[in-house]
Amino acid sequence: MSEPTTPTRVRTAPAETGAVAAPAPAPTWRRLLSGSAGRNIGLVVALLVIVIVGAVTAPTSFASVDNLLVILRQASIIGVISIGMTLVIIAGGIDLSVGSVMGLASVVATLAAVQDLADNLHWSVMILIALAVGIGAGLINGIVIAYGNVVAFMATLAMLVGARGLAEILAERRTLVVQDRGFITFMNSDFLGVDILIWIFAIVAAFGWVLLNRTTFGRRTVAVGGNREAARLAGIDVRRHTMWLYAITGLCAGIAAVMILGRTTAGTSTHGQLYELDAIAAVVVGGTLLIGGRGTITGTVFGVLIFATLTNVFIQNNLSSSVQAVAKGVIIVVAVLLQQRFSRPPGRS
Repeated sequence: MSEPTTPTRVRTAPAETGAVAAPAPAPTWRRLLSGSAGRNIGLVVALLVIVIVGAVTAPTSFASVDNLLVILRQASIIGVISIGMTLVIIAGGIDLSVGSVMGLASVVATLAAVQDLADNLHWSVMILIALAVGIGAGLINGIVIAYGNVVAFMATLAMLVGARGLAEILAERRTLVVQDRGFITFMNSDFLGVDILIWIFAIVAAFGWVLLNRTTFGRRTVAVGGNREAARLAGIDVRRHTMWLYAITGLCAGIAAVMILGRTTAGTSTHGQLYELDAIAAVVVGGTLLIGGRGTITGTVFGVLIFATLTNVFIQNNLSSSVQAVAKGVIIVVAVLLQQRFSRPPGRS
C-alpha cells in the first residue's frame, strides 16, 4: 500500500528587512487643491468674499451694475499685460519691462509725425505703430535673453530703464494729446452695453487660453518651464521659443498702450509705471509658479479681478492707498506660501 501523501505547505518568504514602504497616498482634499480646478475654486471663493465685504460695507455704491463695469474697465489694461506675463512666467522667465514698453508705445503712437500719418490715412495707423513698438521691444528682450544668454531679470530690467528713458526723450517730458476724434470715439465706445476695453481684455484672455491649452506652442511653453534641458533634448528649439514668448509679452504691452491711449486720450512716458509688479502679482495670485512649469490663464484672470475688486472696495470705503498696498502685499505673500505648500509632490509633507 502506498503511503498517504502529505499535503505540501507553501512557505512565504519573509519580508526583506529594510524595504522602503510605498508613500502614503495624498489626502483627497490635497489632491483637489493641488489641481487647477481646486486652485480656481479657491480664487472664486476669495473673489466672492471680497465682493461680499464690498456689498456689506458699501451696499449702495458697490452693489451696482455700473460699479461692476468700472471694476472690469479698471482691470482690463493690467489684465492684458498679465496674460502675456503668464506665458513668460510659465516658461520660467520674467519680464520687468512691460510697463515701460507700454509707456514707450503710447508716446511713439502719439508723436506728431504718427498723428499726421493717421490723419492722411486712418487712425488705425496709431494702433499698428503701438503694436509694432511693443513687439519690437519684446523681440529685443527675447533675443538678448535667448541668444545672448543674459538672465531674464537683468535683460528686462535694462529694457525697463531704457524704454522709459527713450519715452522721455521722444516726448520731451511732455504729455502728447491724441488729436484724432475717430480713434477717441472708437476706444470709448461700447458693444452690447459693455466698454470696448473690457471686450479687448476678454478677447486677449480667450486667445491666451487657446494658445496655452490647445496649441503645440502652449505645450512647449509648459515643457520649457518644467525642464529646459529635457525640452531641448525632446527637439524643442528653446531659444527660438523663448524669443517668441517675449515678443508676445511685448505685443500685450502694445495692446495695453492702445487701451490707455483710448482711456486717457494722451501718451506720456509715465504710463505703465509699476504695471509690471501688478501683473506679476496677479499672475502669482492666479496660481502660476514663479519657477515655471505650471499656470493657467483662467487663474490669472481671477487674480486680476481680485486685485481690481479689492481696490474698488477700498475706494468705496475711503481707505488710503497705503492700506491698499499693505493688503496687496499680504495677499501676495499668502499666495506664494500656498504655492509652496501645495506644489510639492504628493506624499511629501
